[in-house]
Amino acid sequence: MTTTAAIGFIGIGTMGYPMAVNLMTKGYPVIAFDVNPQSLDALVKAGAVAARSVQEVCNQARVVFTSLPSPDVFTEVMMGKDGIHTGSAVKIAVDLSTVGPRSTKAAASALRERGIDLLDAPVSGGPSGAHQGKLTVMVAGVESALDETRPLLEVFGKVFTVGQEAGQAQLLKLLNNMLSSTAFAITAEAFVAGVKGGLDPKVMFDVINISSGRSAASQEKFVRQVLPRTFDFGFSISSVCKD
Repeated sequence: MTTTAAIGFIGIGTMGYPMAVNLMTKGYPVIAFDVNPQSLDALVKAGAVAARSVQEVCNQARVVFTSLPSPDVFTEVMMGKDGIHTGSAVKIAVDLSTVGPRSTKAAASALRERGIDLLDAPVSGGPSGAHQGKLTVMVAGVESALDETRPLLEVFGKVFTVGQEAGQAQLLKLLNNMLSSTAFAITAEAFVAGVKGGLDPKVMFDVINISSGRSAASQEKFVRQVLPRTFDFGFSISSVCKD
């Protein structure tokens, strides 16, 4: 296949890399760009074609995915100099990042003026879910764009249509992250109090995880990463604060 038939992918980080690889595993050619040359080289070794800029990706791919670290980077990639809005081939941009409703709505409006639909499609499930193709994909945007890209989104995991307006999926993702983060924080407080009071943390988990205090934090994160003291959550505190 030629790169004119490729799927574009911008942002080859912790989440972007496995998602792009999964597309290629399913037979979709990928043309990619990242400002980090090492990240881009790793994806090229996995089978992607490297582009030299965001614009070069968007001059060759009708559908372009983005997986970006912050609202500022997202805005620059979408609307900055040589950003997605300048691409000659792109017609659908699918953002997999968590950047909030305001940035997403502004980008959707700007891209619409250039004949490009923006699908708001944040994902949940972390790096392990990305590698396994078992993410939760929340998507909002124009129905025709969603219909065209649904087979691609289903490569990443289970797809939920949450609205027709870009920004609605961002809202749902942030609410999910708020629940996840607060559950983690209060679980940590409970276990510190228990251990200081002489309780065995394993016994605490055994009881709480079959009782009403259980959560994803107690059932998964604490058991897998805190008790063994690996702390390899795959999600940084800076990302939690950003959300």
